[in-house]
Amino acid sequence: MPATLFSPDRPALVRRLRAAGCVFAEDEADLLIAAADSAEALTDLADRRVAGLPLEHLLGWAEFCGLRVAVDPGVFVPRGRTALLVAAAAAVGGPSPAVLDLCCGSGAAALVLHGRLAPRWLAAADVDPAAVACARRNLTPLGVPVYQGDLFAPLPARWRGRLDLVVANAPYVPSGEVAMLPAEARLHEAPVALDGGADGLAVLRRVAAGAAEWLAPGGHLAVEVSAGQATALCGILTDAGLDPSVVHDDDLEATAVTARRPG
Repeated sequence: MPATLFSPDRPALVRRLRAAGCVFAEDEADLLIAAADSAEALTDLADRRVAGLPLEHLLGWAEFCGLRVAVDPGVFVPRGRTALLVAAAAAVGGPSPAVLDLCCGSGAAALVLHGRLAPRWLAAADVDPAAVACARRNLTPLGVPVYQGDLFAPLPARWRGRLDLVVANAPYVPSGEVAMLPAEARLHEAPVALDGGADGLAVLRRVAAGAAEWLAPGGHLAVEVSAGQATALCGILTDAGLDPSVVHDDDLEATAVTARRPG
């Protein structure tokens, strides 16, 4: 028997997605249709999207800096604003740097920096086992190791004091504001990737202290933070012995801070 022709009703799908609050309903409809091979499959995808599952978890990938990055259920979805962090990191990376993507999530930043910087050594690390498994899917084909553990703890000891660039998209949402995040993040991403402690800077304090030990003289730390936290973070970085600089991008609504270890 010949296969039944799959002819999705795109306008109806767009209306349903828009009614569910999907801002980019037309784009999402096209992506869901492309991911489905039958009317039943499309209905299932649409039902789960309307129920609040992140689009990227449904598709199994997210677009980031022009690349398609695999994203597994429960793993932090790379945000468009983090393109500023990657650009800021690339600008201070130097030639053939030794690079660490800390709090790597899916490994999106490492994936982009692999192409932009041609590092002589590149690795990623995350405390969340699901994120590590996802990052390995993205980075193992490039020969990039992904370590599981708390911040710098799982790294080879021989790299202490030798890293040229540490990039960290660490959690910076204050604990009291996590409940106000969109449901897509709050319900479907690991809390450890979102909750930054009482003032949002608890993890970044530890990143700053570790970077002061793991960076080579002249090396840089690059992190993402909210605009309102930048001044406090610069104080933390200065106290750790690093020289900070703030970068804003109004279009991306993003703030990144780079900090150099003197040497």
